[in-house]
Amino acid sequence: MKTIFHLDMDAFFVSVERILDPSLEGKPVIVGGDPNGRGVVAACSYEARKYGIHSAMPVKNAYRLCPKALFLHGHYKEYVRYSNAVKFLLEEKFQLVQQASVDEFYFDFTGCEKIYGKPEEFAKKLQDEIQHKFSLPCSIGISSNKGVSKIATDFKKPRGITFVPHGKEKEFLAPLAVERIPGVGKKTFPILRARGFKTIGDIANASPDYLAAVLGKFGTDIWNRAKGFGNDILSVEHDRKSISKETTFNQDIVGKTEIENHLFELAAKVAQLLRNENFQASTVSIKLRYSDFSTITRAKTLHEPTDDDKIIFETAAKLFHNAYSRRVGVRLIGIHLSNLSHSSEQEVLFEDEDIIRKRMLNAVTKIRDKFGDKAIHIGAEGKN
Repeated sequence: MKTIFHLDMDAFFVSVERILDPSLEGKPVIVGGDPNGRGVVAACSYEARKYGIHSAMPVKNAYRLCPKALFLHGHYKEYVRYSNAVKFLLEEKFQLVQQASVDEFYFDFTGCEKIYGKPEEFAKKLQDEIQHKFSLPCSIGISSNKGVSKIATDFKKPRGITFVPHGKEKEFLAPLAVERIPGVGKKTFPILRARGFKTIGDIANASPDYLAAVLGKFGTDIWNRAKGFGNDILSVEHDRKSISKETTFNQDIVGKTEIENHLFELAAKVAQLLRNENFQASTVSIKLRYSDFSTITRAKTLHEPTDDDKIIFETAAKLFHNAYSRRVGVRLIGIHLSNLSHSSEQEVLFEDEDIIRKRMLNAVTKIRDKFGDKAIHIGAEGKN
């Protein structure tokens, strides 16, 4: 049986912001933008959580609950930098490290006792090392599989360590509330509570056929999780599936030209991300949300994959013009790129014009990386 660690950074975005600005220490901090805007809470400090604030809550609601909180737009590049530093540290120690998100990691400790000692003792040393090297607090869960370890990580946050011995998974989970199971959210939780399921133990003691009848395949899945079963295989290869950017407007807008200008900016950003990661996209999609919150998406698959701002913008603009059929204000516009593939290195096969444009795009990428997204724009029809 394996020993799987789950490491989760505590209030990661806030922790990084406090490194950048130590005066934020001990204060209610919310990363998510302007409280007068339409954003949502990306992260909040434990001081802010005492007021009932949580991730994904509208920033306006968070402001009503705690007007004295400090609201920050955040520094995403710094979050990635610190995340990569933690990942590098783990990869120096373990062969199998799976990054589940920007602030959480799984790694396989199986057979490492002779090198690092008991799992709980090593967890404490690792926690202290990350705090000392990066000034970042974290919590760690340890068990025989990823599912139980993830639940264990949340058991004693912040700076907690929870070890679930092999064979004790079901016993550990039994008294916990059903919403501790990953995936049991706003839709599933009321269904389970209405049928008398309050704890994970209640689910484990129920018939899997009954849960399947109530929740379909997910019912069988959560029954297995409640029993303490779970996946112990780490996926160390992570290929990006898509790239997207969107803008939520402070005030609803109705002018096609203004919306198109925002699409132009978004196209530049997603194209830049493609080139930075050496990808090309075959499918361009747009998301359009009206002021009444109705949302539509439209997509087009290109004849050839691209990382060109001009092609992405022109495709998105056509999708927008075909989709924008209501005389209602627009609340949000976004561009989504999918069907990604790694960029071809065979530039010698291109026509001369294509070679020139490819070199130009590479130059644009370097300029934006150094001076920011707005340093230079690539012209398209009607744009410059």
